[in-house]
Amino acid sequence: MVLPLPLVPLPASAIVGEGRMPVTESMRVIGDSPAAIQLMDAVAHRTGIRLTTTDVAEPGAITLRVESGAAPTEGYRLSIGENLQIVGGDEAGLFYGVQTLVQLLTEESGVWSLPRVEIVDAPRFPRRGVMLDVTRHFFDVAEVKRFIDETSALKYNHLHLHLSDDQGWRIQIDSWPKLTELSSASAADGDRGGFYTKDEYREIVAYAAARHMIVIPEIDLPGHTHAIGVAYPDLVEEPVLNDALVSQAKELGQPLPVKGEPYLGWGVGHSSVRIHEERTYEFVRDVIRELVELTPGPYIHIGGDESLGTPQADFDLFAERATAIVVEEGKIPVAWHEMGSAAGIAEGTVGQYWGMTTPSETHAAEAARFVERGGALIVSAADAAYLDMKYTPDFPLGLTWAAVVDVQRAYSWDPVAVLDVPDSAILGIEAPLWSETTRTYADVEQLVFPRAAALAEVAWSPQEGEGRDWESFRGRIASLAPGWRARGVNFHASPEIDWASPEIDWASPEIDWASPEIDGVEQ
Repeated sequence: MVLPLPLVPLPASAIVGEGRMPVTESMRVIGDSPAAIQLMDAVAHRTGIRLTTTDVAEPGAITLRVESGAAPTEGYRLSIGENLQIVGGDEAGLFYGVQTLVQLLTEESGVWSLPRVEIVDAPRFPRRGVMLDVTRHFFDVAEVKRFIDETSALKYNHLHLHLSDDQGWRIQIDSWPKLTELSSASAADGDRGGFYTKDEYREIVAYAAARHMIVIPEIDLPGHTHAIGVAYPDLVEEPVLNDALVSQAKELGQPLPVKGEPYLGWGVGHSSVRIHEERTYEFVRDVIRELVELTPGPYIHIGGDESLGTPQADFDLFAERATAIVVEEGKIPVAWHEMGSAAGIAEGTVGQYWGMTTPSETHAAEAARFVERGGALIVSAADAAYLDMKYTPDFPLGLTWAAVVDVQRAYSWDPVAVLDVPDSAILGIEAPLWSETTRTYADVEQLVFPRAAALAEVAWSPQEGEGRDWESFRGRIASLAPGWRARGVNFHASPEIDWASPEIDWASPEIDWASPEIDGVEQ
């Protein structure tokens, strides 16, 4: 049986030759990039084989190098013949080439080997993000690192950390110390809270950077701010209750929000900072300034969603002032699409669209405003890209307010087809994981995997081309299961996919199953 290469995401171009290259302890790695150590560690973890480095060219060696112009940004060339070579157009491209090589490793009768293949690859979108909500339920540094490991292996390059919400505050801010003293211990359902010290946050940022992921911190404003009021009551308004909030609290047996007390429910839309008080903007500037000092990446996310109790004029005023503060502090603001309601948001602000794949007129207009102001858009269509939606109506984890999102639904959409803006305005996608129902990190993995793999292909691979279809993906994603199991990933074995490894015939001559060129770089 002849199958395409067991790779997710699908590379832009690949030609499979005859035969295989065995992987043994005698193989050497040539190259001084950090990717060399990452490759040796990954191979050892996957196979038990510990490769070693050498400075001397020798038959059968694995050569890793960066060569400007050899591939587009984040792209790479991988060649397995008599020798094995990965050439990255930059260090990120070399890292992604290593992830591809690790996926190609297969075992038969106790022998590990690689197919003879020529791959030329680069991403469709520059922005391929995942989001982890560490506020409704808190996940510690080690758990965030696990999340980074598994998502960067799928070629994601941005990690959005949702650091504040009604249920808690998760980052040390020296100028407002009560945020962690009084507002960090709580979480949804009364579960454990927590926060990251500045050193712990720096550790996460450095760990992500070593895997070519940019960390984007989010402080959600002006709504989702009940926890701020636990520490500093003068900064927030009284909760504004709505019928949906009251009904949901009754249905779930959860408390309603009370100003100054930790909020343990899931309801949204009831909180707001005091928009007409200058002290509010002193607070915003101090928090942004300290986040900027900790965050080398170009972005600060300032939230902006579900401010249901905030008058529109007040919300728009806040959006304009908050985005301006981020720019003044030297970063690019990112905001949920509702902030596009404000005519004067800072120029260049990036919008994050979280509406449906068929948008409402209001949401589409709000998203378009970011483009009109010289910014761009990240598409996080909730009915396709939200990782906290249930796989099936009766799945024990997740929610259903946007949709029931099985793996096929997560795979089968096109980000540039959602909004009526130029294709060039779409930076890429982000797959958010909201944590109302994920009380443990094992719960997170159940919801994230395998759908994160489906969304990784949406973000990385060409939209058209041989192999870029659901049936091909179903076969290829099954090949990720052995690696996930070896690393202890608690993925959901969705019945949409046959997780039993099929027999694969790699001996077919010259199978070209994708486009022969990318961005003008020919094989």
